[in-house]
Amino acid sequence: MKTKTAIHFTDNYLLRPTNPITVNIIGAGGTGSQVLTAMARINHSLLALGHPGLQVQLFDDDTVTKANLGRQLFAEADLGMYKTACLVNRSNRFFGTSWKALCCKYSKADQHYLPQQGAANITLSCVDNVAARFEIASILKTLPSTPGRSPYKPLYWMDFGNSRHTGQVILSTVGAIQQPSSKKYIPVDTLPFITDEFATLLAHSGNTDTTPSCSLAEALTRQDLFINSSLAQMGASLLWSLLREGMTENRGFFVNLKDFRSHPLKVETALAALIPLKTSKRRQQAA
Repeated sequence: MKTKTAIHFTDNYLLRPTNPITVNIIGAGGTGSQVLTAMARINHSLLALGHPGLQVQLFDDDTVTKANLGRQLFAEADLGMYKTACLVNRSNRFFGTSWKALCCKYSKADQHYLPQQGAANITLSCVDNVAARFEIASILKTLPSTPGRSPYKPLYWMDFGNSRHTGQVILSTVGAIQQPSSKKYIPVDTLPFITDEFATLLAHSGNTDTTPSCSLAEALTRQDLFINSSLAQMGASLLWSLLREGMTENRGFFVNLKDFRSHPLKVETALAALIPLKTSKRRQQAA
């Protein structure tokens, strides 16, 4: 007997929005700079299909250094500029968008930017340390969940992370997403946060070094030349399928460029992941 496939159906608002879908990109480095360009291509394609498109904000307080040239999408003329301003201005001129650059961290310390500008339908995190991921998760959990159809209602969080040759992209829901009934599939309304599902793995990853590289050669000893762009393209493809097909049986993937392998993370694994999370919450409440 054939078993049903576990599927997550896209929140209906993203398929038929009354306004452009709001997107926050956190991090404008090796991955974030590539993700911004991918979002611009998705926006251009959605507009051609009669969709309102995307409205993007890019968060980062870092400036361009010589070590960023080559591996990230910056040139010598950009040296000393805020990464967000450089990338967003370039994208706006090229694609005719009116996206915003926020030259600050996406953190609770910058309360004058949050929660008004901290809320978006989709959050894409491209950060380089574990602490930043946990802070993003904390902010998303405390953002007000606007009822109904809203251009600022938090719905999805996609996290991009990598080491030198390997990386992963994990798609999560911010709360439960209402699912239609289905005789063919098993609808899954909740995709767990990476900080919940892989909390132990993140805690022991050792990815806490935020010291800037002094040269491109040094930067390449930490992250290989094409790992960031590979993750950005595949992650954008997952988001594109979520918007175009209205559902997905994959909620992320793992990539190893050393031996050119990739492995999808199926939605069905979210069901198993949520069981220990719910059990843990009950124990905390009982305590």
